[in-house]
Amino acid sequence: MAVSSDSEQRPIRSLDDLLEPFHHACKPREAWRVGTEAEKHGVVLPDLTPIPFEGDRGIAEVLRRLANDAGWDLVCEGATCIQLVRGQASITLEPGAQLELSGAPLLTIHETAREHDEHLREVHAIGQALGLSWMGLGFHPFARREELPWVPKVRYPIMREYLPTRGHLALDMMLRTCTVQANLDYASEADAMRKLRASLRVQPIASAMFANSPFVEGRITGERSRRVAVWLAVDPDRSGLLPFAWNEGATFRDYVEWALDVPMFLVKHESRLIRNTGQTFRAFWRDGFDGAHPTMGDWLTHLNTLFPEVRLKKTIETRGADSQRADLVPALAALWKGVIYDDGALAATESLGARWTHDEIEAVRPAIARDGLRAKLAGREVGEWASELLGIAERGLRAQRALDEQGRDETIHLAPLRALIERGMTPADALLAQIDPKAPLAPQVVELTKL
Repeated sequence: MAVSSDSEQRPIRSLDDLLEPFHHACKPREAWRVGTEAEKHGVVLPDLTPIPFEGDRGIAEVLRRLANDAGWDLVCEGATCIQLVRGQASITLEPGAQLELSGAPLLTIHETAREHDEHLREVHAIGQALGLSWMGLGFHPFARREELPWVPKVRYPIMREYLPTRGHLALDMMLRTCTVQANLDYASEADAMRKLRASLRVQPIASAMFANSPFVEGRITGERSRRVAVWLAVDPDRSGLLPFAWNEGATFRDYVEWALDVPMFLVKHESRLIRNTGQTFRAFWRDGFDGAHPTMGDWLTHLNTLFPEVRLKKTIETRGADSQRADLVPALAALWKGVIYDDGALAATESLGARWTHDEIEAVRPAIARDGLRAKLAGREVGEWASELLGIAERGLRAQRALDEQGRDETIHLAPLRALIERGMTPADALLAQIDPKAPLAPQVVELTKL
């Protein structure tokens, strides 16, 4: 978050210190941008095994080649390089070697689409050289947990041990899921909490619109989003729809109070790494742990270990969508820019979300995982609500009038999503419709989901 490295070493003195990163992130409207993050699974051809971490065809080699061939800079933890940076963008690794582009904050979705296209050209070139293929899906379609590598990142062993005590599908979340998310700015505390509240209310509808994980371990499961189902069985302390934030008067302090009562993962002070999963951050602030006392850096690290469906950091992070085929990645960013960045659209989104309660939308999430747009919410199919939300986004984008070189507004990036919604189909439905049941499944999935 937007705090200097010197400030990260500062001891936490008061609640105001904990609120500071959120206030510091407020931006005037003219500075608002959209950042898009897109994860992908990779397989080794021709046997379709998961990409290992090391080796001539490993994900570490992919990072090295991106650095050498495409001008990215390597970032390492000790001797192990696990990240790339170039300008304001980065490429990171999820625990099971899922490759993620964390895009730069960009003014228009036209720029987002160009950024993602460039990224895919770079990784495709390396994939061709190494015999790798990349898939846009929310859950790995073939691999069992034990077949996937573990990326040697500092916090992952702690998460690997702790999270299964809080949810039986936590390791699936870490190793086998992929997402695409949009990160959006806010002008003030009131604006941030309004956007957080509206986004939380409609996030499950967006999850249904982008449901794209109908396979597990080489079989068709009958679900539309295995990824959504997995997140229902991950640590409830740090995930979900944040019912406190649905209140009209919710503030930054409410978010901080929630975060303070979530158990920690670790403390890292210079070269010292302390495992600390038995203590909430509030208790750590009060009592310290193993001789360590909290700094602002510890607080920022803790905020990064919270995984609600919409997360508050230096941006509003919408986190509930499955990873997608290439043309639907910009559609996810366009949907959220449309409903969040235009005042009329945001008001319409609030009105839409006000039609159901937290308990109603929470109760329908398993059905969304299973049935996608055909799930029922408040007497209607989710697809009907999705069509309304998409219409709000389209109107919001038209009002923003961000035109490309051909004079087209950003609704062009919603066109593939509109085509699906009008047919009552999720991406998973469209994918399944193309599967030949008489042919081997795995090669078809790789070809149909190729990025």
